[in-house]
Amino acid sequence: MDTAADITAMRRAIALAARGLGSTSPNPVVGCVVLDAEGQPAGEGFHQRAGGPHAEIHALRAAGDRARGGTAYVTLEPCNHTGRTGPCAQALIEAGVARVVHAVGDPNPQATGGADTLRAAGITVERGLLADEAEAVNAAWLTSVRRGRPYIVWKYAASLDGRVAAADTTSRWITSAESRADVHRLRAEADAVVVGSGTARADDPQLGVRGIDGAVQPLRVVVDTAATAVRPGARVLDGSAPTLIAVAQDADAGHLPEEAVLRLPRSGGGPGLDLPALLAALHERGVRSVLLEGGPTLAGAFVAAGLVDKVVGYLAPVLLGAGPAALADAGIPTLAEALRLDVTETVRIGPDLRITAVPGPARKEN
Repeated sequence: MDTAADITAMRRAIALAARGLGSTSPNPVVGCVVLDAEGQPAGEGFHQRAGGPHAEIHALRAAGDRARGGTAYVTLEPCNHTGRTGPCAQALIEAGVARVVHAVGDPNPQATGGADTLRAAGITVERGLLADEAEAVNAAWLTSVRRGRPYIVWKYAASLDGRVAAADTTSRWITSAESRADVHRLRAEADAVVVGSGTARADDPQLGVRGIDGAVQPLRVVVDTAATAVRPGARVLDGSAPTLIAVAQDADAGHLPEEAVLRLPRSGGGPGLDLPALLAALHERGVRSVLLEGGPTLAGAFVAAGLVDKVVGYLAPVLLGAGPAALADAGIPTLAEALRLDVTETVRIGPDLRITAVPGPARKEN
């Protein structure tokens, strides 16, 4: 039976893992806490960047000899293979730990098997403690392994009546400075930020992370099927972060930097691009998480395709009564076919309300 000390240590490991969001791709975020034989904190660490030491190595180095006879709490099953770093299962064995508790099994066929290796060495291994919390913090990487595509977070900012702009198309700023700062946190945690041609044309967004020290700039992606929205001098081409302009295979993109152009097939069921092809191209580039920022048409296409894994909505205490809605046609003709969401969090951000929700169980199975 899990003790209070076990739960406290694993919850700390999960908090540590979250520190790696945005900087470890294509690797997972992982946290580790080591208690000594008397159950006292001895060391902790998290995976900080791809190619660097894993969480277990940081924690074991901090613990030193106090790891012997102790317990290691890890958010993900210790790896069992040698890549750019050695196998963490072997490092735990050599450190002399007596017990390893991991929250989630490793679904990567190249790295799994660490638990069996530890058991074969006589170490007690337990799995499943705070599994849901550990899955949530590592959702991007787990989705990429299980589904072969990036994890998609759709973010929008709207008035309380669901408008993203007024009737005259003005949209700056519906939400507060505090909410806009929070969006930069979301960008910093994502591998790529994606917008559509309407947003690019109307707002000329820069899409970089600002105000967060040490943030890794995400890949900036504009879905510009006809190659007409992004023109020379656009802020998204400013060179401050990598950029891709996704265009149709037959689009005239001669005005765009050749290295920034990503040619994709058109969608078979609509006017835009083939979204699975877009996600496959991003996944091949190491993108494990996408922040979908707009606009309503592109968001509707993602929802219609069943490609939204989480929704983050910033609602301002403002009424507009007219103007574009946050979500355009999503292929939902009747209330009976509505995409039902489970709200996982509601938070006040300045004067605004941030609501986080995920598709209900029935949709998750698709």
